[in-house]
Amino acid sequence: MEGQQLGILPLQEALRVAKEEGLDLVEVSPKSDPPVCRIMDYGKFKYQASKKLQEARKKSKIFQVKEVKLRPHTDEHDLKFKIRNIKKFLEKKYRVKVVVFFRGREMAYMNMGYELLRRVAEEVEDQGAVDQDPRQEGRNTISMLLVPK
Repeated sequence: MEGQQLGILPLQEALRVAKEEGLDLVEVSPKSDPPVCRIMDYGKFKYQASKKLQEARKKSKIFQVKEVKLRPHTDEHDLKFKIRNIKKFLEKKYRVKVVVFFRGREMAYMNMGYELLRRVAEEVEDQGAVDQDPRQEGRNTISMLLVPK
């Protein structure tokens, strides 16, 4: 009876057929009229499904995102240091999220944050590319996502 349709059976009859074959009666589509059931080894089905999921996880690649925080008035030396770190992260194939934070009156100069992120993108363009353009997140942050080349 491998893969054959048995037609519409009463519940007791379907359970008897499944029990005779040493298998389980599994409800596939309960909302249809009449409900659709399948006779199968449910334990084996669950095992195969978990193995497929495990295989899919093994093949998928996990991207780790490093975050670098800046301020609009970050000093030149500090900025160079952070850019050097961003380059190291990109060489190690990490994605890098660069965030500019604003406090108080600095929020009047949001364009300085966009300018700063543009400068960072230019500095690291040989190691990485901009995946997500600079955009405002919330009231006081602007962020940009860099990906390795």
